[in-house]
Amino acid sequence: MAKDHGTQIKDDETYEELRKQGASKEKAARIANAQANDSVDAKGTKLEDRTKDELYEEAQEIGIEGRSEMDKEELIEAIRSH
Repeated sequence: MAKDHGTQIKDDETYEELRKQGASKEKAARIANAQANDSVDAKGTKLEDRTKDELYEEAQEIGIEGRSEMDKEELIEAIRSH
């Protein structure tokens, strides 16, 4: 059974697995929460395959500033570097 990481982590099991694989706490939390919110599918859909609106929503969820001024390519870069 996965440890409860509180309300900040939406999918504790995924978070723990990603941490075991060497992901940082921030990256593991972002991916676990994205999967829990269905913004990432189990196969890890490529960012390039998503619409600008989908990318904007993910950028909003992870708190990227200036996202409303970004085009699709800039959103992809910002999400990857976050």
